[in-house]
Amino acid sequence: MGIANRLDVTLRLVLGGGGATVTELARRLGVSEMTARRDLDELERQGLVRRVRGGAVPVRTVEAGSGFDAREVWQSATKERLGAAVAGLVEPGQTVLLDAGTTTVHVAEQLVARAPLTVAVLSLQAAVRLADRPGIRLLVLGGESRPGERSLVGPLALSTLETLAFDCFVMSIGGVHGEHGWSEFSLDDASVKQAALARAERVIAVADATKLGVRAFSRVADLGAVSTFVTDTAAADIATHPSGPETLTALREAGVSTLLV
Repeated sequence: MGIANRLDVTLRLVLGGGGATVTELARRLGVSEMTARRDLDELERQGLVRRVRGGAVPVRTVEAGSGFDAREVWQSATKERLGAAVAGLVEPGQTVLLDAGTTTVHVAEQLVARAPLTVAVLSLQAAVRLADRPGIRLLVLGGESRPGERSLVGPLALSTLETLAFDCFVMSIGGVHGEHGWSEFSLDDASVKQAALARAERVIAVADATKLGVRAFSRVADLGAVSTFVTDTAAADIATHPSGPETLTALREAGVSTLLV
């Protein structure tokens, strides 16, 4: 297991259990306790856990309260796999609307290999990744750049979406819950997602497994509004993600195709 993947799994174990000891992490990951300590130290340096005697406890505000820059390093190896999987579902020649978010930046990087494509973006970070790339016709939708996130929101973004139609909308999401459906932490982001859902023939939602079972502040849509949901295999592990398996079941019952990578 590479270092990036090991850090991802370590963080999952700390989050899933509300904390973890060095001894437990070493046993679960098959590494020395010295390596487990170094990994926890690195996660603490990134602001993702807090070291306590014999182990670590989670810093739970990373996704909900922190900006893009703070979240970008979290689960980076996992998000890279998700980005590749989502890009593989896009056919050359399609018109794609790409949502804002740390995971969709990885999708943007992988979409270059699926060119030719027309890609409209709701994220300044995604625009940077796709600008001047061969075979990519890049459209940067208008709107206000939300501070800390650089997602494009507001009346201008909404009015622009009303004039366009897409083969595929790749949607990032703050939470997915069996009863509450798809939801976001920001009212502005939720409004843009709702408008985008109405303009796409197919919707691919993507999120790491920590989003399963989460009810964020602003509801976006019912589960059935999405065609395919891409997440990582940890979503099926009840030990690290207690709400994962039941949320996956709810998605499948709602007719959503699930892809775990």
